[in-house]
Amino acid sequence: MKKINSLDEQTLSELSKYTLPQILAKNARDLGTEKAAIREKSFGIWNAYTWNDYLQYAKKAALGLATLGLKRGEILGIITNNYPEWLFSELAAQALGAISLNLFSSSIAKELSFGLARVNAAYVIAEDQEQVDKLLEVKDGLSFVRKVIYIDQTGMRTYADNDWLISFEKLLELGSDLDKKSPNFFTDELNKGKPDDTALMIMTSGTTGLPKVAMISHENFTEMARKWLETAPIGIGDNWISITPPAWIVDQMWGVGITLCGGMVMNFPETLDTAVEDFREIGPTVIITASRFWEDLASKIRVKISDSSFIKRFLYHSCMKIGGKVVDKESQKQKVSSFLKFFYWVASHVMFVPLMDRVGCLHFRGAYTGGHPISPDVIRFFRANGLNLKQCYGLTEAGGIFQVQPDDEVKLETVGVPLPRTDVKIGEDQEVLVKSKSNFAGYYQDDEETKKTISNGWLHTGDAGYIDDDGHLLIIGRKEEIMRTRDGEAFSPDFIETRLKFSPYIKEAVIFGEGQPYITSFINIDFGNVGNWAETRKIAYTTYIDLTQQPEVEDLIREEIRQVNTQLPEPMQLVHFILLYKLLDADDEELTRTGKVRRKFVFQQYKDLIDAMYSDKKELEVKGNVKYRDGTVGTIETTVQILKV
Repeated sequence: MKKINSLDEQTLSELSKYTLPQILAKNARDLGTEKAAIREKSFGIWNAYTWNDYLQYAKKAALGLATLGLKRGEILGIITNNYPEWLFSELAAQALGAISLNLFSSSIAKELSFGLARVNAAYVIAEDQEQVDKLLEVKDGLSFVRKVIYIDQTGMRTYADNDWLISFEKLLELGSDLDKKSPNFFTDELNKGKPDDTALMIMTSGTTGLPKVAMISHENFTEMARKWLETAPIGIGDNWISITPPAWIVDQMWGVGITLCGGMVMNFPETLDTAVEDFREIGPTVIITASRFWEDLASKIRVKISDSSFIKRFLYHSCMKIGGKVVDKESQKQKVSSFLKFFYWVASHVMFVPLMDRVGCLHFRGAYTGGHPISPDVIRFFRANGLNLKQCYGLTEAGGIFQVQPDDEVKLETVGVPLPRTDVKIGEDQEVLVKSKSNFAGYYQDDEETKKTISNGWLHTGDAGYIDDDGHLLIIGRKEEIMRTRDGEAFSPDFIETRLKFSPYIKEAVIFGEGQPYITSFINIDFGNVGNWAETRKIAYTTYIDLTQQPEVEDLIREEIRQVNTQLPEPMQLVHFILLYKLLDADDEELTRTGKVRRKFVFQQYKDLIDAMYSDKKELEVKGNVKYRDGTVGTIETTVQILKV
């Protein structure tokens, strides 16, 4: 796909000579006030920052942090959602030779305390009163934090006497004062930076235990940015929209790496609820987001279609048959006949273009899904609808996403081929290994784990997979999560779960069967979609628990599972399932902050229910705890049905 205003090879190759703040300074010199660097939507209006503005804010923030006492090598904790101040703060710390660590704003106080204590953060940037209150709650365990800098001053008037707190606005004022006194200080500090310095730290997802802290250097990020700028349909002035958490490697890879190195525009939507509308206004060039985003969007589209009139449903499904045939032929490298091309052209103009415009995805030159396995059905669904959605693969320790499906050879079940200067091979136990300059520098204060993860330059991903005859990588699942039934049949829980979640009525699924005679599952229903389905059929319900216990809902989910079973070999087919009485929640430690299931924790938490699915019981009385947003813990008492597929 043609790129616009793409950087030349020499410019790209020179990126490795600079740190990220040095690249920001270079962009400010080259692009100055002519090009927008950041756009932020506020009260319905897009406000733009030029590259010169970007540098000035980062500079003032850096000088303000220096005034407070931030030293080279110290850690700045950042707890924000998607706002420009995240970038200003992160680049500011890096300009001083300090290191940033982003934490999820959705984390509870205990999790924030753990993350900050893990690295002894000297200062913390907090988004608003909510985050400040969390930190105040655990202040006794944060003696190493010298100051907390809050961005949003709403509700902070009563905190004025707390000398542990300072506003971001005041931080910028301190920076301006230091700039007047020492005009060369910032430049001198900026020039001390080296490409192999640690730029930031990212906490791993912690699906199998306590999160580790991965150290990423400037060179890791600039090399990853170069790979994407060489291969993706992007160039100077193109748009990226920031909707994934800054604590996730993907938004760091793009927001701090690719957009900065490529001279692209970083766009911040007003809220996640307005993201679709903001997509349409900005027209982002590309999007990479988690599989859950695409699963949810596919569910919404399918539910809306099912609720439409007979004529609209007939027209849509007719167009989808045409789109599906085209996708299948392209993925199998078969020629698409002129006859089929014509009908696809008609279907696109009649159905797919208006639909993609409606959901804000019309102008994407490329759309990618990563972070967790996704069902090939989801990829096929969107590609049939005309969206160039492709699966990719990466991990925090690899500096981001290094494996992508090429435009001209998308295979629904694979994660594509390596980006330039990336070597991938299959090691022992089918483990995927990767060698690249983008690979992380190691785990913070954990040499033993670092040596286990990187051996002879090869990063051990912990994922099992294989490479097909076309050189495409297929991911089976986490190596340690590959299970075997009592009869020795191997299966990947992820493989089954992703196919179950293609159903618009299934929000989450957790598969069990290790050492057991058959496969079982917990199912979280999609409360919105199943609720609408029930209402149209005049099925009365009150709460989530009540809805899961409706016989009609049990039959609905049973039929969805049966459809998935037809796609699976017999040893992998589900036999029993439970509609779980509560949604799995990161606050209850059942999910990671990126939405991945913490399988071992769930197994221990619900062992009685799991055992019941392998007995002759038809129901089980349960008493469980649920944690509410305010931190209080409530009790749920109910009877759970053991359902047969």
